[in-house]
Amino acid sequence: MKPLRDFLRRHSVIGLDTSIFIYHLEDHPRYGPVTSDLLSALEKGVFQGVTSYLTLMEILVKPKADGNLEAVKDYEFFLTTFPNLSFVSMDLEVARQAADLRAGYRLRPPDAIQLAAALVHGATAFLTNDKKLKPVSELKVLILDDWLPGY
Repeated sequence: MKPLRDFLRRHSVIGLDTSIFIYHLEDHPRYGPVTSDLLSALEKGVFQGVTSYLTLMEILVKPKADGNLEAVKDYEFFLTTFPNLSFVSMDLEVARQAADLRAGYRLRPPDAIQLAAALVHGATAFLTNDKKLKPVSELKVLILDDWLPGY
């Protein structure tokens, strides 16, 4: 955990991909412990988190498809009231940055939007488990799987 804490302390604003929240909400057996520690650090203000509203949309799809309206309400409340977490709307600046990232790295639109939202709002790092984002050099991309062996 110490290397992860050190990483978090080096970045005052960190972008968070949807997978971080999904692993936490589903209490994923492999990733749940690390996402729990990440969100605890976020809650305590060790860093400021930023994510786009795509995260909320992606998280609500499964409970909506299952007709689980209670989970929809719980997830939405959990995410939108989480301390030190900001949600970013798609605006002109995010769209331009996303287009640059998409053109430069051949990213899928959701990935480009997530990264652009983080960049535009001051993030210097991005937490994900999507290895395809590793080549992005505009911010430090941390892949959860890279941290698990020593966790």
